[in-house]
Amino acid sequence: MGIFDKIKDAIWGSDEPEPPATRTASTVNVNTPPKTASTTGGAAPAAPRAGPAKPASPPPRAPATPPADTTPSRPTASAGAVDVAAMLDGAVKRKGQKLDWRHSIVDLMKALDLDSSLSNRKELAAELHYTGDTSDSARMNMWLHKALMKKLAENGGKVPADLLD
Repeated sequence: MGIFDKIKDAIWGSDEPEPPATRTASTVNVNTPPKTASTTGGAAPAAPRAGPAKPASPPPRAPATPPADTTPSRPTASAGAVDVAAMLDGAVKRKGQKLDWRHSIVDLMKALDLDSSLSNRKELAAELHYTGDTSDSARMNMWLHKALMKKLAENGGKVPADLLD
């Protein structure tokens, strides 16, 4: 996943399904062999095997809608236009730091808990097709911020007009 996708997912929320490693302990591991006398320390009845075992179905997932008394989750990309300014303002408020995401690509990335290192910003510049000198980080950062706002708008984000010129 590229840096732009990480930024977009942090704003929109991810549409990715929950990875298997984060499922609950009730998930059956079909790769675990059955217990035998040698693994249990006693005599275990032999289970007849008629053929390959069918994999267990994953447990049903809870509905994605939160209960009415909780804070609503972030909208996902499929939910339509996302108010980028509102989402980033909320992220800054939750961070409890003075971050100027409207003018600084570094502050924007920090607000989203993303690595704002120069190497990551250079990677983002490559993704967004920056043709300038990446060693001039001030110029690159200004270009990145404008290009990112434009790309977010192209991907369905509602971006304030003053951030698009």
